[in-house]
Amino acid sequence: MKLIRRISLFLILSGVMLGLGGYTALKAEQFFYPNRYKLKETPNYIAQQMPESVSVEEQVIEAAVGNIPVVTADTKYLIEEVNLTDGTIHELEENVPVMYIGLDRESLVNELESYDNNPPLSELERGFETIELTAFSKDRVVICKYYKPVKENEEEPGYYLMVADHFIVVYCGDMETLYINTDILLEDLDDALQAEVIQGKYLETEEEVYNFLESYSS
Repeated sequence: MKLIRRISLFLILSGVMLGLGGYTALKAEQFFYPNRYKLKETPNYIAQQMPESVSVEEQVIEAAVGNIPVVTADTKYLIEEVNLTDGTIHELEENVPVMYIGLDRESLVNELESYDNNPPLSELERGFETIELTAFSKDRVVICKYYKPVKENEEEPGYYLMVADHFIVVYCGDMETLYINTDILLEDLDDALQAEVIQGKYLETEEEVYNFLESYSS
């Protein structure tokens, strides 16, 4: 009985030693010959795993394209609105426009150029000037829009002396908004001044207008 136990123990120990030896030999081989175990990472192996209908050149092109950053639905889309009149900048974050999803940098630039050439009416009403791409990555896109707002009822600077029914009238700089009527007849002015008024004599400041009125009013 003892003999049987000894034989069994010997066989178990032999099996354990054999297993450890094999494992150690495998690790040693992996250490000294690492490239042998990287075979599956080589282009030839990848090509063998691909369908025969796909050429190696197409596989390379697809792999290269896959490395080019493109806009995705998760890309952070930031817009900077620059007021060219006072220099202020307004920043806001919006959802990525559907038409921009999947575009790389060059394609997005082309889309922005098209937008710049044909901006929406709503943008023109805000004084839109131009647009440019200032930052691009798959995680973050920054677009800068420049505006020059037009103030409502903004008057052109200066004034114009003009003639209406032989009397001198004063218009604002837009030559459409009446500033003041006068009782000064055109014929009361000297010939040179008459010629200027007929053409529309420009006066830069309100003070010049009042000086003229004081000089020729009866």
